[in-house]
Amino acid sequence: MSFKKQDIYKALETITAPGEGKSLVENENIKNVVAFGEEVIVDVTISNPSLQAKKKVEVEIMKAIHEHVGQKIDVKVNVKVEVQQKENPNQIRGKEIPNIQNIIAVASGKGGVGKSTITSNMAVSLAKMGFKVGVLDADVYGPSQHLMFNVESEKPLAVNVNGRSKMKPVESYGVKLLSLGFFTDPSQAVIWRGPMASKALNQLIFDADWGELDFLLIDLPPGTGDVHLSIVQAVPINGAVVVSTPQNIALADAKKGVAMFQQESINVPVLGIVENMAYFTPAELPDNKYYIFGEGGAKNLAEDIKTSFLGEIPLVQSIREAGDAGHPVALQNDTPLEKAFTDVTKEMVSELLKRNANLPPTEVVRITTMSGCSTK
Repeated sequence: MSFKKQDIYKALETITAPGEGKSLVENENIKNVVAFGEEVIVDVTISNPSLQAKKKVEVEIMKAIHEHVGQKIDVKVNVKVEVQQKENPNQIRGKEIPNIQNIIAVASGKGGVGKSTITSNMAVSLAKMGFKVGVLDADVYGPSQHLMFNVESEKPLAVNVNGRSKMKPVESYGVKLLSLGFFTDPSQAVIWRGPMASKALNQLIFDADWGELDFLLIDLPPGTGDVHLSIVQAVPINGAVVVSTPQNIALADAKKGVAMFQQESINVPVLGIVENMAYFTPAELPDNKYYIFGEGGAKNLAEDIKTSFLGEIPLVQSIREAGDAGHPVALQNDTPLEKAFTDVTKEMVSELLKRNANLPPTEVVRITTMSGCSTK
């Protein structure tokens, strides 16, 4: 049979580099291809030293050449391992996702503080400001973003991108969304060990066609655990937003959440703390504030741990109702609740601008499409 070296490269473009979202050819893992007669020799370099990873890439290369070029080709694969040295060998660092400018993790040390509500309304606020926004629902055990965006019956479609099949995020209110809630039975509990959850998240991140985004917000599960480490290992987080209520028990857990991001091995800048359910205001007495869970707790915590206080969101029935109805209150215009979420979002962007100003020039992201934010 007759074939060209270019046919081999074209076949290898169908194989995704581990954890990259790019093909082996695009990611420059393929170092050399020699073809003569019916024999092909492929030299490939990977960063994973495990025997399983070596065997997997060898099998995938042989399979791709046999399927796309010819069944009778004698394929030999030489796998070499090259582990890149980092400036700080102890620091966990994720790999960039093409065309996504800023990745923000929204976290909480404790469940039930409204982290997903803050994420959805912050995403809508950013979209209303003119940004291109995506949300990754990484709360593997209790995904809720598909409910908050009223797309629980939708399913991501498969699209062909450069010869590879990828998921197309569901879009709602100008926000692109992927959630494990699209793929799980709502009546069944998700019982996954850490590695299974991590693998599922990697697929949502790297096997998705996010397109161009100014912001990707990642709604993390509560606490500090495997999923959090998997995320910071998978992608370079620009900054984290921590959500808490004013009460002491929530603040204690929020402090742990901040400490996790500030660990030397993780080193993700904490952009600030949002105080949710800061006070209760009844609809019939809009000027009254009742501090049911305490007053100013998150603001005091931000001062104590030397991070920014991004603002407070009241405990209002309509916020809950809007979330349940899949219509975030930030979609409203000229209301106190819309203003509260807009103010918090602007503070987050301002802190991000200051954070990016301290990065090397090649990593700086200049945000110029929104008025009202400055580096202060």
